[in-house]
Amino acid sequence: MKTGSGLGRWSRMREAFGFGIFALCFVWPLSITPAWGQQDKSGRPVTVFAAASTTDVINAVAAAFVAQGGAQIRPVYASSSTLARQITQGAPADLFLSANATWLDFIAEKGFVQPGSRVDLLANSLVLIAPARQPFEVAIEPGFAIERVIGSSRLAMGDPNHVPAGIYAKMALERLGVWARVEHRLAFAADVRAALALVARGEARAGIVYATDAAIGGKITVAGRFPDGSHPPIVYPLAIVAGQKRPEVEAFFRFLQGPEAAAIFRANGFSAPGAEG
Repeated sequence: MKTGSGLGRWSRMREAFGFGIFALCFVWPLSITPAWGQQDKSGRPVTVFAAASTTDVINAVAAAFVAQGGAQIRPVYASSSTLARQITQGAPADLFLSANATWLDFIAEKGFVQPGSRVDLLANSLVLIAPARQPFEVAIEPGFAIERVIGSSRLAMGDPNHVPAGIYAKMALERLGVWARVEHRLAFAADVRAALALVARGEARAGIVYATDAAIGGKITVAGRFPDGSHPPIVYPLAIVAGQKRPEVEAFFRFLQGPEAAAIFRANGFSAPGAEG
């Protein structure tokens, strides 16, 4: 009896420990970039929660900011939906750069945006990609034969239930009248970079990602470009998280909107809102 009770307690402890580890993995994003530069006067870095599709460009902008003597920057990358939910759960973010307005609206409605700090920072576009070793080209237009392109494989895209790139992709496929042909042949990914990786590894015949992601994916090629009118404008809003308006945060917030950052954004394929395409 004592042995059985001991085993039962051990089993319950093991289950509780496993659940705790699972919860921690769910709550905190996996892509946390080491901080650059010096800590601010409070001893804290400026923590930027940014959409996965901005990984390379925010790293570059942060490095430029630090090179000018700016405070330490710690970017955290994941799907905008994941980051937004974590902010509302108390994650220590100073700035939030979302890949669409919906998820910034989400935190704003819950009181997590510093009043007057919201700006539309970047714009992007959608492309269809293929593995570099199996390239193809297709004219993306109403009714195009996307199911022939995919063949017996899958079309990779962000999960349209929460990933901005997937939401835009579904809208585009619906407007072009081809969603019903592929909705049962999709490989949903946790974020746009994961969708790109599926295609790069050859696990999907094609994928839909942002043009900026395609530009850095060495093992993929662009097969076609979605017309601007096939989906709403892809705009990335930026805001200071409520209660985090300290000088170092405001300095990087301003730098992100300045000419040096704008040049880096352009070099990485992003455009200014209103200048898409």
